Amino acid sequence: MSQKEKAQTFRELHKKKELLILPNAWDVPSARIFENTGFPAVATSSAGMMVSLGYQDGETISKEEFLSALNRIARVLSIPLSADIVGGFGETPEEVGRFAGQVIQAGAVGVNIEDFSHATKKLHPVELQLQKIKAIRNQADLLDIPIVINARTDALRFAEGEDKMQEAISRAKAYRDEGRADCVYPMGLVDHDSISRFVRELDFFPVNVMVRKGLPSIPELQKLGVKRISFGPTASYAAMGLLKRISNDLLEKQDFQGLVEGAISIDELNSLAIPRS
Repeated sequence: MSQKEKAQTFRELHKKKELLILPNAWDVPSARIFENTGFPAVATSSAGMMVSLGYQDGETISKEEFLSALNRIARVLSIPLSADIVGGFGETPEEVGRFAGQVIQAGAVGVNIEDFSHATKKLHPVELQLQKIKAIRNQADLLDIPIVINARTDALRFAEGEDKMQEAISRAKAYRDEGRADCVYPMGLVDHDSISRFVRELDFFPVNVMVRKGLPSIPELQKLGVKRISFGPTASYAAMGLLKRISNDLLEKQDFQGLVEGAISIDELNSLAIPRS
């Protein structure tokens, strides 16, 4: 598929009756494993990718290094790739728009953008965030790539006042109606009743939730009307947890079975660097 066709395919995945399960990769082999397993699209994990390159989650990595890592993943995939661009790597809408254009040129057909500052843990003003989302859409239109914009809000974590849920709903509606976002992502939405309320308040517009402890099962989420579930950094946590367990077994129990059981071969490892034909 061409990049435009990948973007159109990714867009259609959000309109299907079935919930989109979107795995988040952090490097080339993790992305290829997800593709080879059969997922229809892959996203990047900002935390997973940053840490794999020696940075904490956020925007301390240079734009050049971020784009290089993203392009390495995009060029080996034959399925759509969405990029977590954190807060957009810019203070102004113009800066965010330019960076989004570079992200698209690196091969992404979707972006996930946050509405808070990692440094201050404060939400950006709604109007500023709307301008950033619009700037991303304008860049996508200029490049003629119909990307999917997933507008994340961290109002459930950082909103001031008692009614954080209402702030999250209000922001999500603004991002949908004024920002031309294609999907909204309320970070921290976990329990059944809150998810049900949020989806209904958004009139069953595509809502993204993240895999985490306490989240309803996938069939339950489907019944609630959720359209997209992403791994976030959870796959990175799982992979690092496995390495930690087998390392402890080797040092404390002198047992290496965890290291060899279920392992892939050298040929399979090498094949993960080769694009699928």
